[in-house]
Amino acid sequence: MKMHHCARLFLCGALLTALTAVGQVASVPYAISTFATGVAGTYSQPDSIAVFGGYIFVGYSNGVAKDGSDGKSSTIVKYKPNGDVVATISVVGHNDGLRVNPQTKKLWALQNEDGNPNLAIIDPTTGAQAVYTFAPTAHGGGYDDIAFQGKNVYLSASNPSNNPNHAPAIVKATISGSMVNVTEVLNGSANATNIPSDSPVTLNLQDPDSMAFNQFGDLVLDSQADGELVIVHHVGAVDQSVYRLPLRLREASTQVDDTIFPTAAHGIILASDRDAGSAGIVYAISKDIFSPSTAYTAALTSVGALNFDTGLITNVVTGLVSPHGMAFIPLP
Repeated sequence: MKMHHCARLFLCGALLTALTAVGQVASVPYAISTFATGVAGTYSQPDSIAVFGGYIFVGYSNGVAKDGSDGKSSTIVKYKPNGDVVATISVVGHNDGLRVNPQTKKLWALQNEDGNPNLAIIDPTTGAQAVYTFAPTAHGGGYDDIAFQGKNVYLSASNPSNNPNHAPAIVKATISGSMVNVTEVLNGSANATNIPSDSPVTLNLQDPDSMAFNQFGDLVLDSQADGELVIVHHVGAVDQSVYRLPLRLREASTQVDDTIFPTAAHGIILASDRDAGSAGIVYAISKDIFSPSTAYTAALTSVGALNFDTGLITNVVTGLVSPHGMAFIPLP
């Protein structure tokens, strides 16, 4: 396969021998190769990806129950940029959210998005962790993802038990002792503006999932089963405003998981394909230059570029099995 300039900088060592996986097709000018694979019987089903200090952290859920009811553990694998494994860290429960707190430089891992959530805060160098619990949730489910802005921490309130959902969909989190305390930031039935039509709409968020801040400082929430993104402008402020973007792939409504925003012209997109192969695969997607104004999202069996004016997704990689977590790694 043709190796782009950015990919040559990143995919070194062991990755130079990686081949484009059979069945995965990258549209020109993109290229795809394998960054890492799960190990059957050891760690499997990769999902969230975090990048810090020159290392890549991938959360493997290992088929653990999404409410943690089976008492099993997920595995967070620490990789070098060439895909070599540095360390593995076990966390009790089903890992989904995985982010680095830029204030403390610690790794935050959220478990059990369907109920009985817990939070592990991990030293990314030593692997030492402290585990925190939550009070019973107002929405009935767990917490799925984490987003940091300055000293503020936001969580998505996943798997709500009521329809319509009048419970919190995004909360602000603070830690006191061994507990994580939360306060509502966005209600599941908040008023919003529909972006394509510029008309008012009332939300009914049935599946708050992944979150990320865009290049403008807006918090972008994926309400997965609803097939829409929710953009929160001035999150948590008195002038907070909310926008809804219905998503379409080939002119049909579609679900997505992670959405990312390139932060540099040169870089690599990492995307986890949870159910590919025997234990899951993490792919590296590259091109010669990225536009910082572009967004990329993981759809049902593809990764695509997302138009934020229309909600239309244009595939850049197809033939995936079940893409989930994504991360962008800037390069020189």
